Amino acid sequence: MKILIVDDEEMIRGVLREYVEFEGNEADEAADGMEAVKKCRENDYDLILMDVMMPELDGHAAARAIRGMDRSDAQLPIIAMTANLFDEDVAACLAAGMDAHIPKPLEAGQMIRTIAEWLERKKQ
Repeated sequence: MKILIVDDEEMIRGVLREYVEFEGNEADEAADGMEAVKKCRENDYDLILMDVMMPELDGHAAARAIRGMDRSDAQLPIIAMTANLFDEDVAACLAAGMDAHIPKPLEAGQMIRTIAEWLERKKQ
């Protein structure tokens, strides 16, 4: 499966890439929401890991733009990654079109389980 990792922190993208590839998936990276939207126009992904707080275009706006694309795969799973853990923050992610929420700092086991769950749902 091909996963797009979107985060403005290069170190976080690198760590996520290691986890994604260790689980047998292919990884691609974007440093902000604008780049993520561009990459989604040009490539097919099975899942997106999307940071919420980024320059240029935040994760909420990027998710809405991706959901608005006229493509059959525009409904791919988008998993939010954010340190904002209040109920209203999670609700804002879901309202923007994201499917799930992983709190930062990221916990490897939870992240791997969430990715596996959403990739499995995509197969069905």
